Amino acid sequence: MKTLLEKIFLQNWQRKAVALLLGMVIWLVVNHSLTSTKTISNISVRVINLPPGKTIEGMQSNGKLNKKLTLTLVGNTNTLEDLHSNDLEVVIDAMDKPDEWTNMVTKKNLISLNPEIDLASGISRIYQPNFTLHMTNLVTEEIPVAITRPFGEPPRGYQFLDVWPYTVSVKVSGPEEVIRRLKMKEQKLTFNLSDISKAQLDALASHQNTDKSGVVSFFVPDQWKQINIPLLSDTPIEITSSPDKNLRIDFIRYNLIPLDSSILVSVFYPPEYSKNLNPVSLPIRPNQFVTESNGIFMIHTPLFAKGTDRLFAQIVKDWIQIVVIAAPKSSGQPLEWNLQFINATQLEDEYVATLMSDASDEDIRSMRPNLREEYLRNRFRSYMNRFELFKSENAKFELDAVIEGNVIEIKENQELAPE
Repeated sequence: MKTLLEKIFLQNWQRKAVALLLGMVIWLVVNHSLTSTKTISNISVRVINLPPGKTIEGMQSNGKLNKKLTLTLVGNTNTLEDLHSNDLEVVIDAMDKPDEWTNMVTKKNLISLNPEIDLASGISRIYQPNFTLHMTNLVTEEIPVAITRPFGEPPRGYQFLDVWPYTVSVKVSGPEEVIRRLKMKEQKLTFNLSDISKAQLDALASHQNTDKSGVVSFFVPDQWKQINIPLLSDTPIEITSSPDKNLRIDFIRYNLIPLDSSILVSVFYPPEYSKNLNPVSLPIRPNQFVTESNGIFMIHTPLFAKGTDRLFAQIVKDWIQIVVIAAPKSSGQPLEWNLQFINATQLEDEYVATLMSDASDEDIRSMRPNLREEYLRNRFRSYMNRFELFKSENAKFELDAVIEGNVIEIKENQELAPE
């Protein structure tokens, strides 16, 4: 056995060593001489040395373009096998270039992001159609951002009231043409009410002065004040300009507020039907539900407001009117009706003046007077738009108004109307 091993490894060992060495050299040479072709897409493009005050449309703050390239590479098989788009980057030098110029990708501006890959020796040729870049003026402007109605559900026990302000602005920098287009069309930012917990609102209510207004203001945290503008940045842009510091979502505690006042009832007779339908030919008939005194019809049923504050209810309670619309209906079909506020402008002025003079609400007092007034007027109008009458916690007030013969009969709808 020993003689056999000696014969295999020791006999003529010099020749065998040379043959092994030559074999290894030949394998290395052949292996490194094998070439192949590979097409790689989504390769990023970075522009450097832009002149001051210039930019390129689609260029991000990090110098990369939105535009991605697809390259066909010819080179060493081993190098190409391990090469992916995130290993490569095309770098374009804009120094001394005209406003518009044509680029081609070569081995000089194709950069390896992977230190273990040597493109200089691994890549022999690059195929890619030439592409044109256009420089434009870099401008910085404020563009409008509309705060839209939030989605999601508010915490239990609270009702969404409003957001304020309705519009903020964000300072951005980018190509002049892009900024001009963005200024002509508001960007939109929408919050999710489901991201706000009951514990958060309860904590705010405990230290905010909500006795009079009943309003709990949730000030939007900075991490929410971000907007995506893909034309300018691949990451969200922070909104840091005024009046974003006042950006809030207002909630109202969902409690019943007694009105302690009777509600007037009247009829609107559309002019186009006035020949047959008018106060003379079709009056309201008084009953136990709707009483008449000196030609004035009123409902005395105890009613409640919900989703407003106590000051609003106190101011408007004697200026609410139910208006029945006397438009032709088929026999027995209820007439339509709605709630109206009489002299709404004066009521709004009284509400705003009361709260403007109230120094106890620190959040409102901290606003500039013109913004504070605008905020309170928006709140009042929001209350008017959402105002509803309730009989009890789970029953909205409903009535039925029908034409019976030559009179309008108005009765309370006894069916519970869930919220």
